[in-house]
Amino acid sequence: MVKLSGFADEVYVNFKQQLDFFHSVGLQYIELRFLDGINILDISKEKLIEVRQMLLDSGIGVSAIASPIGKYGLDQPFSPHFDKFKRAVDVASFLDTELIRVFSYYAPEGEDVNRYRDEVMERMTAKAEYLRGGRVNMVHENESHIYGYSAQNCVDIASTVNSEHLSLAYDPANFVWGSDIVNNVEVCWPLMKSYTTHIHIKDWKLGSKDIGSLPGEGDGQIEQLIQELSLMKYEGFVTLEPHMSSGGQFGGETKPEQLKAALENVKAFCNKYNIVCV
Repeated sequence: MVKLSGFADEVYVNFKQQLDFFHSVGLQYIELRFLDGINILDISKEKLIEVRQMLLDSGIGVSAIASPIGKYGLDQPFSPHFDKFKRAVDVASFLDTELIRVFSYYAPEGEDVNRYRDEVMERMTAKAEYLRGGRVNMVHENESHIYGYSAQNCVDIASTVNSEHLSLAYDPANFVWGSDIVNNVEVCWPLMKSYTTHIHIKDWKLGSKDIGSLPGEGDGQIEQLIQELSLMKYEGFVTLEPHMSSGGQFGGETKPEQLKAALENVKAFCNKYNIVCV
């Protein structure tokens, strides 16, 4: 069974509106990134208590904390970012989710990120060790310019760290945008699928820099990916992140009707390949 979730902050800034909108379209889970324009890791303790109650009142669960952990240059000191990671773990536990989305760092400007492999592994291993024995896990998302920009490097991270607390989040559109890989399901998915426990759904047309596509209408092979999920009997979250406009480093924008259309497209693909989704 697949659990459908989404990034409501692409549609509304106000958190109450985010929850009301998801309730109206039947989404039972939300991936938390920005609430009232503030990153989830930067809100106060008092606000976090309020957020938890709002989630309980709405009946909407949290699929993951969509943190910016790892979206920093490797020339920045690790300690402050490690403290922020610890904060993310506390927030995840408080909001009753087992997942934190993370990334794998940028190289210093003008340098090849592959030269920094050892430092990336040290940082990712430190985070995995911090999670040891707990119920919170992290999922690493592929994205352009970070160490995990390629399927090979994503697998390198997961296999090298080799922790039950680290797996992969698969984002097909990030391969199209960042690596110009149109056939990512044939090229990237076979390498990553055994490590993948989380899916992001956004679509992208090759060559487009600012405007996303509805799932199935770009070059991200969304239908083929959902077919693959059916074949492997995937059980986990499939999170809608349409990024229909203003796609950037930390988020994008999507109109309410666009997210509704994206949701219907994904549901149609799930039905086509006999995937039960809630």
